[in-house]
Amino acid sequence: MSDAPSPDLDPARPPHPRVRLRPKHATRLRRGHPWVYSNEVAMTPEAKALPPGTVVTVLDAGDEALATALFNPHSLIALRVVAPDPDVPVDAALIGTRLGRALRLRETLVADPFYRLVHAEADGLPGLVVDRFGDRLVVQANSAGMDRLLPQVLDGLDALVRPAGIVIRDDTAARGLEGLPNTGHRLHGTAPDGPVAVVERGVTYLADLIGGQKTGWFHDQRDNRAMVAALSRGRTVLDVFSHAGGFGLACAVAGAAQVLCVDTAAHALALATEAAARNGVGDRVGTERADAFDALEALARDGRRFDVVVCDPPSFVKARKDLESGARGYRKMARLAAAVVAPEGFLFAASCSHNMPADRFLDEVARGLAQAGRSARVLARTEAAPDHPLHPLLPDSAYLKGLLLALD
Repeated sequence: MSDAPSPDLDPARPPHPRVRLRPKHATRLRRGHPWVYSNEVAMTPEAKALPPGTVVTVLDAGDEALATALFNPHSLIALRVVAPDPDVPVDAALIGTRLGRALRLRETLVADPFYRLVHAEADGLPGLVVDRFGDRLVVQANSAGMDRLLPQVLDGLDALVRPAGIVIRDDTAARGLEGLPNTGHRLHGTAPDGPVAVVERGVTYLADLIGGQKTGWFHDQRDNRAMVAALSRGRTVLDVFSHAGGFGLACAVAGAAQVLCVDTAAHALALATEAAARNGVGDRVGTERADAFDALEALARDGRRFDVVVCDPPSFVKARKDLESGARGYRKMARLAAAVVAPEGFLFAASCSHNMPADRFLDEVARGLAQAGRSARVLARTEAAPDHPLHPLLPDSAYLKGLLLALD
């Protein structure tokens, strides 16, 4: 990272512990890849004894110092690079510098203060996620290293953003992979007194930062919501897996004639209903609590058709072993959704499964449409909004895939 300070040669500061790579396993690291896997590390008794999240200097098999990294001897991703130089201090100054850079980028990209402020490795803070909701922040420390550095992260956010409060979500699956406890949430500063407003391109949503999915909202779909909303004026819209109404409310505010939001979570639908009223579109937004697939089948049986259908489900492929079953799920989703798309209507389908390759997702959606007897044209293949940047050597971090299709 260009913002990392040069190694401090002050003899009063001891060097980081050393972790050595196995022979012939330094090539990817030399090329700038930010991860080293456990089978590439010489797991000596000394290395295994280091506490998870320890800042270390990485050596190749010939003892050449290569990088500064966060080390977890109990994780598949054993080393997460922080700087491409040895013995770089990973302290409040480095964290503050990277938080400041991340903030400046988001303020350039997004007009309102509602965005992903930190996106882990892409922002030089491996495993750290920070979402901003005006004067509130939600933090996820998804690596052992960031969990250990959390006090410095919170101090840096306080100095930079001066939030009214920070919700620390310790309930992610990624923490389990790092051997970290799932303890719900913690608070730093004051707690929000209920759902908080999220302003996006003139639409006001409501997010539950403590009990909602992930961080309480999905900033990553910002641009996709705008794209779908632009097609919806005067049309009927079905928003399946709607959560708190992200796509449906964007369409209603853009002039959709009628919107139906379907989700299994009553609390999320209640937020959608309240937000619809705040936006003055309550008379055009309805909700239905139901399993998405059951609802799609029932709507098809009833002969209901919609001009625009959105399917934005939670991950169907949480691990690589789930790929085939998840692929069948996306195929079924596309088949059922196609049955309720009106002639010459639009379907937007999404996958947030990083283990689902983009080409495979397109193939499964196409197979589902064919099973439904519908032909289609792909209008757009989309990703997450740019406040979710990608590390150029971590293509698997491009988790979000979207397809906008025009059906016959």
